Amino acid sequence: MIIMGIDPGLATVGFGIVSYSKNAFNALEYGAVLTPAHTKVEDRLEEIYSNIDELIKSASPNAVSIEKLYFNTNEKTAVNVCQARGVILLAAKKNNIPIFEYTPLQIKQAVTGYGRADKKQIMYMVTKLLSLKEEPHPDDTADALAAAICHAYSSDSMLFGLK
Repeated sequence: MIIMGIDPGLATVGFGIVSYSKNAFNALEYGAVLTPAHTKVEDRLEEIYSNIDELIKSASPNAVSIEKLYFNTNEKTAVNVCQARGVILLAAKKNNIPIFEYTPLQIKQAVTGYGRADKKQIMYMVTKLLSLKEEPHPDDTADALAAAICHAYSSDSMLFGLK
C-alpha cells in the first residue's frame, strides 16, 4: 500500500509518501510545499493544489491521510489553513484517491503510543519507523509522515475488523 500523508497549511504543506507492506515501512518521498509570504492567497492556493496534484499523479497513492484541523485561537490562520486544506482535498478527490482524516491525538497515539507526544517525540519515532538517516524537516514534513504511518496502522486494524 502507498500512502500519502499531508500536514495542511498555507505557508507550509508537509507531505510524506510511504509504502507499507507486511508491517514494514519505506519512505518513498517527503518534503514540503512552501508558498511565499506576501503573495495573494489565491496564488498560494493554486501553488499548493498544483504541487499536491503533481505529487499524487507521480506517486499514485492508494490513500491520502490528512490531519484534521483544530484551532482555538487565531481565526485568520484557521481560515487560510482551511482553504489550503480544501484544495488538497480537491486534488485527492479529482485523482480518485480515498481520503482519511485523523486528529493530531490519533496520529500521535499511532506513532508514539502517547496522544500528547511533543514534536521531538514525533520526529524521533518517524525517523526510527521509516529508518531515515536523519530527522525530516521542517516539522510539517515529519507530521505528514506521521499521518501516513497512522493510516497504515489504522488500515491494518480496519482489515481485521478492529476499527
